[in-house]
Amino acid sequence: MTDQYMPKLRRRFLEDMRIKGLQPKTQTMYLRAMRDFTRFLGHSPDTATPEELRAFQLDMKERGVGAPTFNNRLTVLSFFFATTCPRPEMKRHMRYQRAAKKIPVVLSAEEVIRILEAAPGPGLRYRAAFSVAYGGGLRASEVTHLKIGDIDSDRMLIRVDQGKGRKDRHVMLSPSLLELLRDYYREARPAGWLFPGRNRIDPISTRQFNRAFGVACDFAEIKKQASPHTLRHSFATHLLEGGTDIRVIQVLLGHAKLETTTIYTKVATKTIQDVTSPLDLLANRAGETG
Repeated sequence: MTDQYMPKLRRRFLEDMRIKGLQPKTQTMYLRAMRDFTRFLGHSPDTATPEELRAFQLDMKERGVGAPTFNNRLTVLSFFFATTCPRPEMKRHMRYQRAAKKIPVVLSAEEVIRILEAAPGPGLRYRAAFSVAYGGGLRASEVTHLKIGDIDSDRMLIRVDQGKGRKDRHVMLSPSLLELLRDYYREARPAGWLFPGRNRIDPISTRQFNRAFGVACDFAEIKKQASPHTLRHSFATHLLEGGTDIRVIQVLLGHAKLETTTIYTKVATKTIQDVTSPLDLLANRAGETG
């Protein structure tokens, strides 16, 4: 959304996002989506017609915009026409796309070990950060924004403050992870942020975290398309394969819906491998009666 057409409308849109409590990163995404819509229209979006909204969706489809981006933009427009510029009739003309559901990439335990051992230096910072991501199932942004006070060694918990959806939660702090974090603390002496950035006032950025993870994967010769989020997927899958109840995993991951967590049942290969095929049961039965 640009000031060329609607400085007051833009300001109201920003105020509505703040009232809703959207994170700065989400606000930036919303503004980008409204800017794209406004550029397509060539005039203020509050005067958009249903036909123009339909044409915008056709344009996105023809340009090959993926379902996640397509749906995100409609979510933004739905917010705009419900809150900033109340026009409920516009929502009837929004056609969300069915996104293809892909199972997540999961690392084996051996691959996780190789990545942790290949974590770049100097020091233990990235090895400790990767271990937190895998050991607690944290997102990259949650790892980078941990504070020293979030490590509760008395109760053996890690507090995740304002994770996705502005929700607080706790995850377990394993004894081996606590030992590694203590070694890291004695080495780095962080103050405030557990993993401070170069200026020590700010935490390390997710970009730094992603880059270091990519370096570790290269050194560990990981052939899979892995990212720091793959550690979170692996955490959930390995817990499921180990017999942890899926509802417990849902709480640890901070998922609002159990349906989101059940995706890991499709990649828990050890669990699948341990299931006896009904064909084998038939064979056993035939052997008993033969």
